[in-house]
Amino acid sequence: MSRTIRRKHLLAGLATAGVLGVGIAAPTIAFAADTPTPAPSASSAPAPGAKADRQGEFAEALAKELGVPTDKVTAALEKVREQHRPADRPQRPTGEDRKAALKERLDQAVKDGKLTQEQADAITKAVEAGVFPGAGGHRGWGQHGGPAGTPGK
Repeated sequence: MSRTIRRKHLLAGLATAGVLGVGIAAPTIAFAADTPTPAPSASSAPAPGAKADRQGEFAEALAKELGVPTDKVTAALEKVREQHRPADRPQRPTGEDRKAALKERLDQAVKDGKLTQEQADAITKAVEAGVFPGAGGHRGWGQHGGPAGTPGK
C-alpha cells in the first residue's frame, strides 16, 4: 500500500509540474512571438533638429490644409503653446546655459582637487563631440542631476 501511495504522489507531482511548466512557458513563448524585434539604427537618440523638423512639417501640412500661410500657422502654434504652458513649470535651459553650468561644475571640481584640468578639458571635449547625449544641448541629462543645475546629489 505504501508503494501505491508513493506512486500516486509521484504521478501527481509530475502532473502538477507539467501543468505549471506549460502554464508558464506558453504565455512566455506567445509574448516573445508577438514582440517585434526593433530594427537596428545608427543612433537610438533622435537627431538634434528632428523635433523642430517635425514641428515645421506639421505647421506646413496644417497651413496647406487650412489654406493659410505657414508663418501664420507657426505663430499661432507658438502662441497656443505659450498660453498652455503651466505657470509653475520653469523654462528649459538652453544649450549655452547647460554648457556654462557644466564649465562651472568642472571648474569647481578642479578647484576642489577632484579632477585635474586635463580631465576637465577631456570631459568638455567629449561633451562637445556628443559622447554624452543630453549634456551638450540635448534633452535629458539635466533632468537627472546633471550640469543643468537640478538636484542630483
